[in-house]
Amino acid sequence: MKLNLKRIIFTVSGLLIFCLLKSQDQNTLFKPGLVWPDTQGRHINAHGGGILYYNDTYYWFGESRLPRTDKDKTNYGVRCYSSKDLMNWNNEGLALRVINDTSSLLVPGCVIERPKVLYNQKTGKFVMWFHHELKGQGYKAALTGVAVSDNVTGPYKYLHSLRPDAGVWPLNFPDDYKKPVQGESDLKPWSDEWKAAAKKGLFVRRDFAGGQMSRDMTLFVDKNGKVYHIHASEENMTLQFSELTDDYLDFTGKYVRVLPGDSNEAPAIFFAKGKYYMFTSGTTGWKPNPARLSVASKLTGEWKTIGNPCRGSEDENKITFGSQSTFILQVHGKKNAFIYMGDRWNPGNLADSRHVWLPIEWENGYPVIRWYPDWDLKKLK
Repeated sequence: MKLNLKRIIFTVSGLLIFCLLKSQDQNTLFKPGLVWPDTQGRHINAHGGGILYYNDTYYWFGESRLPRTDKDKTNYGVRCYSSKDLMNWNNEGLALRVINDTSSLLVPGCVIERPKVLYNQKTGKFVMWFHHELKGQGYKAALTGVAVSDNVTGPYKYLHSLRPDAGVWPLNFPDDYKKPVQGESDLKPWSDEWKAAAKKGLFVRRDFAGGQMSRDMTLFVDKNGKVYHIHASEENMTLQFSELTDDYLDFTGKYVRVLPGDSNEAPAIFFAKGKYYMFTSGTTGWKPNPARLSVASKLTGEWKTIGNPCRGSEDENKITFGSQSTFILQVHGKKNAFIYMGDRWNPGNLADSRHVWLPIEWENGYPVIRWYPDWDLKKLK
């Protein structure tokens, strides 16, 4: 066989140039707040999300928001991305898509927020939970939805949406809180009397029969293998930690109220150095506010608020570097290496909201975050 030397040289040169261009396209640093291109060059559209590590790969699930000009409401749901290095992400498509069927609650026009996915080793299923609001009802429904798949990237089959723990009192709810208080339904919202009543279970009593409200949410696997659905409840006044069944598809009816009356949302939890830590935000809608750090020795025990975990300028601390917490990611293989995942919301064009990932550092025994315009995983030891 006669070889064409010029053709070989041309082919090899072309491959070298292609590889060089590809390497230049690779993300090598985290750049919080900037456009984060996926491997196709498009900004990652996975907001309010979380990460599942499975089979040596990270999977990022988040809200796939429609661009402001997109009128096709059927191309909406939860998007999945995959990565080996946490910086370069492949778009795996919509893992969960709205259902174009008026008999379903998951119709185009509904709201899907803060999806989180876990793998259930007993059933071999991937389970997704998300905050679900119904079409045309704003944030009135306060439901949580569940979907399941045989494959990590989906498609996920929507099962149903509900309010957790109907007909059950919280485990840490005093007996005298269970009795209705005369005139409590007539209290002026956000008055001192209303706030005091909320702290003492006003909305737990109100929603007892139909189930507790569930808005901003996350999932957490405790050391004993029990899984908890953690959500902003009681008109966003109180967090509730609800235990899931062994198949992760329902609630056991065991739940506790955490930081009652303190108005927390955007919960993000992790366990490190023998303690549970939780990042939350205040309740100011799309506008950023000061982050809050809380700590506990037991997940369902008493939580103590520590203060603002941000270490920046006064203005930066007031807005958590322009972000709101969504998840705390533990880097695989590193015991105390964690990443704060936040969203910099753009309410005028939610698809263009930016991702703010920052390394979690330690100061006086507590986790803190500082601003870095760019950084890499070497910062995490």
